[in-house]
Amino acid sequence: MLDLTTMALVFGAIFLVELPDKTFIATLVMSTRFRPLLVWIGVGLAFLVQTLVAVVAGGLLAKLPTTPVQLVAIAMFLIGGVILLKGAAGADAEEAETEEEFAEKSNRQVRGWQIVSMCFGIIFLAEWGDLSQLLTASMVLKYGEPVSVFLGAWAALLAVSALGAALGRTLLTKMKLSTIRRIGGVVCLVLALVGILELTGVFGG
Repeated sequence: MLDLTTMALVFGAIFLVELPDKTFIATLVMSTRFRPLLVWIGVGLAFLVQTLVAVVAGGLLAKLPTTPVQLVAIAMFLIGGVILLKGAAGADAEEAETEEEFAEKSNRQVRGWQIVSMCFGIIFLAEWGDLSQLLTASMVLKYGEPVSVFLGAWAALLAVSALGAALGRTLLTKMKLSTIRRIGGVVCLVLALVGILELTGVFGG
């Protein structure tokens, strides 16, 4: 069963968390060197595996007693919010450094489906255990809808990588990564607050 509301909420949260992340910059850099569609396919497949792992992990944690599960979810949202807000000030300055890092990683002569494999490997290793994975697992704990969370989270990651591949540099001239990171941090803190209110019985989950 799919819950469209859950999918939409997860999509929005993960999109805001991942947009100012290095994945966007990595996709942008690789798309300037290789065919954007092949880059996007490789990145999307890496996200498919990572999102699946996060959802399975969240599902396993959800089998624990209710209160510990709620506390874990709240803690993850709090940590995510703090990380995003703390790193917001330096987000714009990190942009050039991140571009250089991924430019070096993608500085190879590859063609066709080799591009897909290379992009898959770069993103899979770079993003393993990152904030979006942790928050995806937290969403499974919060909503108890693994399929809906999986689809919402993967769609958000695909959307972010598509923006990086298609718009890239143009988009960066229209927005500041620091602003997006602050918005994502606030969203995480709001989710943590909602979890605390549910845990304390202020309103039902």
